[in-house]
Amino acid sequence: MSSGTQRKRIRKSPSDRRAEIVDAAAAIALAEGLECITLRRVAERLDVRPGLISHYFPAVEDLVAEAFGTAAGAELNALLPADRTTGTPTDRLARFFVLATGAAYDDISRLWINARHLSRYRPVLRDRVSRQEALWRGRLEDLVREGVDRGEFRTADPYVTTIQILVVIDGLGAHANTETGARPEAVTRMAVSTAERELGLESGALGRHGAALDTDRTGTGAASGADGSPAGSGA
Repeated sequence: MSSGTQRKRIRKSPSDRRAEIVDAAAAIALAEGLECITLRRVAERLDVRPGLISHYFPAVEDLVAEAFGTAAGAELNALLPADRTTGTPTDRLARFFVLATGAAYDDISRLWINARHLSRYRPVLRDRVSRQEALWRGRLEDLVREGVDRGEFRTADPYVTTIQILVVIDGLGAHANTETGARPEAVTRMAVSTAERELGLESGALGRHGAALDTDRTGTGAASGADGSPAGSGA
């Protein structure tokens, strides 16, 4: 009888292996940038041969696009869940602004900046960026329309209001690569103030709702930072 026992290797299903590869690439994108995603780099992270990565992604451009979509999609689902059964529209919008503030989302803001720049030269990534932007607009517009239908928000054009909010969020997120300390409160609250003004809410209403919510920041990885500026999104 052999004195040693060989450990049986567990073969992952193709779907599980593919998801593992994309998750690893997304982690690299968030930490180092989309340009750092290579088949060899992902293989090293997973301790597998590069050939395994190329089996699932013969073109690295496809993996780059998938990595961005995974990271951006996870952010969207954390900030604006598709499930609309919990809380009022005002509660959910306040929760969005609570979670989308501070240094915790600087990495995703940088990723959006990175993706938009690279998408000028990479058609596959450009399509994915456009798709994620549409998902962001759609998710937030649905929330605004629900609020209007329930009489909580007032706006003549929910689509335009949605764009206005997202443009301000993106403008603040564009500073993720620069020093953002000691911003005036009027600047850090620009996105919230815009939402309150355009939705017919009393000034400070979203802040009060947000303070009253039992928001689990640890579940989404968010934490309020010193500057309070929202993460990048898809305006």
